[in-house]
Amino acid sequence: MKERSFASLRMTTLNLVCGYTFFMAISSARKIAVDVLRRVAAENAYAADLLYSQLEPGVKKADASLATELTLGVLRWQRLLDFLLQRHMERRCEQLDVEVLLALRLGLYQLRYLDRVPQHAAINESVELVKRARKSSAAGMVNAVLRRVAAEARIAGDELEKLIPTGAPDEERFGVLYSHPGWLVARWTKLFGKERTIALMQANNRPASLTCVVLEEETIDRVAEALRKSGLEVAPGRWLRGALQISGGNPGSSEAYRDGQINFQDEASQMVAHLVDARDAQTILDACAAPGGKTMILARAAGPQSRVIAGDIHEHRLRKIQQQLKRTHAKNVSLAAMDATRPLPFSERFDRVLMDAPCSGTGTLSRNPEIRWRLKAEDLIEANRSQTAMLRNSLAAAGKSGRVVYSTCSLEPEENENVVAEVLGEAPEWQVISGQAALARHLRDPEMSEKLFAADTFFRTFPPEHGIDGFFAALLVRR
Repeated sequence: MKERSFASLRMTTLNLVCGYTFFMAISSARKIAVDVLRRVAAENAYAADLLYSQLEPGVKKADASLATELTLGVLRWQRLLDFLLQRHMERRCEQLDVEVLLALRLGLYQLRYLDRVPQHAAINESVELVKRARKSSAAGMVNAVLRRVAAEARIAGDELEKLIPTGAPDEERFGVLYSHPGWLVARWTKLFGKERTIALMQANNRPASLTCVVLEEETIDRVAEALRKSGLEVAPGRWLRGALQISGGNPGSSEAYRDGQINFQDEASQMVAHLVDARDAQTILDACAAPGGKTMILARAAGPQSRVIAGDIHEHRLRKIQQQLKRTHAKNVSLAAMDATRPLPFSERFDRVLMDAPCSGTGTLSRNPEIRWRLKAEDLIEANRSQTAMLRNSLAAAGKSGRVVYSTCSLEPEENENVVAEVLGEAPEWQVISGQAALARHLRDPEMSEKLFAADTFFRTFPPEHGIDGFFAALLVRR
């Protein structure tokens, strides 16, 4: 301790004498994490996408793992971290420069959740991150706050609850304890009840599993063995015969991925593509196709004699789909730039239409934790307007015997059953039927399909109960 204090004093003296600041080394993982978090805050970007682009093959496995843990962990636990930090600061967290606040959150996250990171490393590197961001004037404050908060960093249970003001409403108390916005806690409590809401928030705060679809289902054993030989840990999917759960490395560098045998996709998302029930020699429209995971499943299921059109409003997203189609050797897919909220630009009618509508994403908060801090209640109203237009246009694009699947990765009624009810109120010739039979043949246990469909025939997954992302889907046909 004395040696560290002397070194610190000597460094401070040199700084003052020479007129500039010395920087201690900062680990690659922390640099990546803070850069990604800054862009998430400044650009409304998604952390998972940024991490994918930052974690190049040259980044060490340990650094990639720590960078991912820090980035997504800070986003998941942001509200609780700020609550604990605020107890030791005079200024409000939201008044701090973003670089300073991110350094504090990163430091406290390590103190609270990471046993393998020494306290001095968590604090010192947070101080260095502030200096690196040219906020050296705040370095002393960051150091002091983190040293004070370290004493209660691991506080939990009843002791943590005692820190919350007496009389705080449940949505605020649970919002702090489980790090979610109060309005969302209140909303979910009305929809799901208190116990299911707490279970949902706990699921949202656990790291999401990495799952892949094996595009040629009959090759799954061979693909799994190849992944294991490349150093990855591989387990069967929870639900689907064609899914694998992967851990212990970067499967994006595996031969199976490069050769187009697998694609990364949550099982709930895979299930939606299976609900389409694509068949040989059909014409199929994937109306909001990006990033293309469902398109690839549809293309394989429909076979080379079918034609699949993948549409999206954004040209750059279509280019990404094209890259994926090239990697997976899909020859039966055409791309179309289109706005699905407007009448679709096709004279032909389709045998199958998938409308996987852009939505709030509240079923994916474990995978995309930043969504919980961006979403506002009024966003659901605006989303409903767009989604009803998209479903209307999808019905119009379907042939007489065609099927339409409407889906979202949302848990909110405004984006799900309310959209279906509103559109079918205008189109009584359409009805909702169960997709249970279409999905059952892809499940490891076909009888488990009952757990995925409610009495109202809708397909629903709920993260704490199904162990996968939260999705909704409705299968519609003409009467």
